[in-house]
Amino acid sequence: MNKLTVLCFLGSAFGLAASTFAATPGKGVQVVADETHRRVDVTIDGKPFTSYIWPTTLKKPVLYPIVTDEGVTVTRGYPLDPQPNERVDHPHHAGLWFNFENVNGFDFWNNSDAIKPENRAKMGTILHTKIVSTKSGANRGELVVESVWVDGNDKQILNQTTRYVFTRRNHARSIDLSITLKAIDRVVFKDEKDGLLGLRVASWLESPDEKGGIFLDSHEHATKIDAAPAGSTTATGVYLTSEGVKGGAVWSTRGRWCALTGHTGDHTVTIAILDQPKNPGYPTYWHARGYGLYAANPMGRSIFDPKQPALNLTLEKGQSTAFHYRVILDSRLANPDELNKEADAFAAESN
Repeated sequence: MNKLTVLCFLGSAFGLAASTFAATPGKGVQVVADETHRRVDVTIDGKPFTSYIWPTTLKKPVLYPIVTDEGVTVTRGYPLDPQPNERVDHPHHAGLWFNFENVNGFDFWNNSDAIKPENRAKMGTILHTKIVSTKSGANRGELVVESVWVDGNDKQILNQTTRYVFTRRNHARSIDLSITLKAIDRVVFKDEKDGLLGLRVASWLESPDEKGGIFLDSHEHATKIDAAPAGSTTATGVYLTSEGVKGGAVWSTRGRWCALTGHTGDHTVTIAILDQPKNPGYPTYWHARGYGLYAANPMGRSIFDPKQPALNLTLEKGQSTAFHYRVILDSRLANPDELNKEADAFAAESN
């Protein structure tokens, strides 16, 4: 298994220190909170799976790193733990996260410490507020946490409750996310490109066809993506959706699942993200890029398909909405028939 190190965050007053993943010697799926270090570690039979972290250097809580049953880390290291020869674009792409580009006119997706001081009032931040519960078990563990969305005027606009379920599977591991958002005041999610569930993958899961270039958001703001750094790991990642769309053509298409398969050393890994019928905007659009951004965004309808009307999700004060996703890390090639059965089973859970 790869040697795995992650960052231990002690708060801005104490600075940043690196430490090894706090592996738990116990068997089964262990979910262990360490609020002093702003983290909850998840292990399976004492081996790392992931951590829920809320470091002072990020503008939202994330799951990071994420590791397969064979010990392969699938998340990019930068900006939390930069690795040699990996891309250093988009400092807000860290681990697995949930947020959105335009909520009441504030940008929660693109916020990071790299934002210029004169633009920070335009950004939003998601603050971890509480660990509600943790539960460990033989084959699954659970974590429930609360957070709050705060706009650039320091106004709280949304309360978020997230339930994670971490499961041991045959040749695989999975993470279920159930996210409930409750409006503190009237909230509008304006139809935009950057959202909603995002994952930034390791360099070997990037597309071999990705040459870099200029990427524009819906406001014509440009982000330059360089070609892969010299000496980087050979990119092998290929996307595939439930509709049979493959590779770079996946971007802006819809599907109830998307799978990204790649190879590193002797390991094959498939990361599948499953949407659920009760989610707003189902089936989701896939904001999947060859440079390593792998995202499900159901709320960019008119951005991804200009022929469609905008989906501006509105919550009045006190109203709630929920999103449910399943992320599967399989140490095998993607199997469409198996993923369709997984999607059927996940859909049945919403009935």
